[in-house]
Amino acid sequence: MKLSKIALASLMALSLAACDGDDGATGPAGAAGPAGAAGPAGTNGTNGVSNLVTRDDVVKTNANIAYAAYSDSLITAREMHQVLETFVNNPTTDNMKAAREAWLAAREPYGQTEVYRFRAGPIDALQDNGTIGQDGDGPEGRINAWPLAESIIDYVATEVDGVATADAGTIAGGIIFNNTVAPTINKATIESFFENQGDEANVTTGYHAIEFLLWGQDLNADLSGNGPRDMSGGQRPVSDYFRSAADGNATDGLICTAGRATAAQAVDGDAFGSCKRRGEYLLAASELLVDDLQRVVNAWQPGVSGNHYASFVAGGDVSLRKMLDGMGSLSLGELAGERMRIALRDNSQEDEHSCFADNTHRDIFLNAKGVQNTFIGSYTRVNGEIVNGASLQDYLVVQNQPALANTLRAALEDTMVKASVISDKALGGMPFDNLIQTSNTEGNAAVNAVIASLETQTESIENVVSELGLPAIDACEGTETGVGNCPQ
Repeated sequence: MKLSKIALASLMALSLAACDGDDGATGPAGAAGPAGAAGPAGTNGTNGVSNLVTRDDVVKTNANIAYAAYSDSLITAREMHQVLETFVNNPTTDNMKAAREAWLAAREPYGQTEVYRFRAGPIDALQDNGTIGQDGDGPEGRINAWPLAESIIDYVATEVDGVATADAGTIAGGIIFNNTVAPTINKATIESFFENQGDEANVTTGYHAIEFLLWGQDLNADLSGNGPRDMSGGQRPVSDYFRSAADGNATDGLICTAGRATAAQAVDGDAFGSCKRRGEYLLAASELLVDDLQRVVNAWQPGVSGNHYASFVAGGDVSLRKMLDGMGSLSLGELAGERMRIALRDNSQEDEHSCFADNTHRDIFLNAKGVQNTFIGSYTRVNGEIVNGASLQDYLVVQNQPALANTLRAALEDTMVKASVISDKALGGMPFDNLIQTSNTEGNAAVNAVIASLETQTESIENVVSELGLPAIDACEGTETGVGNCPQ
């Protein structure tokens, strides 16, 4: 999707001042720039890496990339909101397609920010007053929580692959149809029902709530789980958003629907009431996503006294360990365990990350890419600008650990190759929910290959932590799936 003039202008406004001096391509005076590039005579160390690369340089590069990646996430979320407004105001097939494409585009930078989790940073621990609290205080859940108990939001099928979708504790009929518990739909309403009755599955906000509202459930003709699943994502009809008889083609008799060719029950005596509320919900979720991302961007903005960026770049070994902790925890406990092993083990498309849009292959690839970005100290922005600087790879070489640097580099590259296989298979018509199906031997092998590679790279990350004399990390955080050395 091409960015609008507004988004491009925002990109320019948000582009890093860090591209000057030791935060950008050339490094501090007399130092090398990107990994492997030669600096002025007398400054090159082992393998062409400057002897002047310091721990603090590496930490600052990581902070600059975090700001860039979250800024891109904010920019693309704003862009998506504009497209969603156009769609809700004029619900046509073409506008629905554009809305879905905007969601997919917004996921690209955000997927690469997941490596900034698991380290008590803004995404996990940012409080409303702008300070960093405890893990769980931050907006991550509202932004990216999954899987969803979709029935709290909208209509659902009775079952998907034999799994009931109407969970206990949700709102009867869903927020969109229940105007008694939710007379008005806005940001405050949907946020108030997040994790309703203490159930973490009651996700009402964020990327995946928007995904569900755009695609609907990914239903399959064969609910036994033995036959091949369909090769497409959800099939929500555009008529789910019709707000008046003027919408759609008058000759096909379509009115406001709640599913393909299924007329929606009137809300407040309005036959188009549920469709209007669905559009209101979509825009409210998008607005709240932009708000939450803005708060995270503010926390990572360079040059602001007292914010997280300032404390992180001054954090020394503590910050360096946080970088490695995020890399390890995302690699093993989250990606290999929660996002891949569970779905594969249970043959459950309800447990795949982007199950409505069938975009899980990109989630996997982009999460892995975020780990690699942290190691090589480089990130490519949505406008093509490259933000880079002193890398963890450089620092290991300077610390006389070139073999360790090469081992981790090779492991990360191997993971990216294997993640690319999954992505290519999805682009060729075999999405992740097909790859994990029990009968798909080839698909299972491809998924297991990524899991095994993630386990190997995590071992290398843990070795780096040890060799640098840092406190051990817990890469198993949040999982009991048996990946690596994690409990089962």
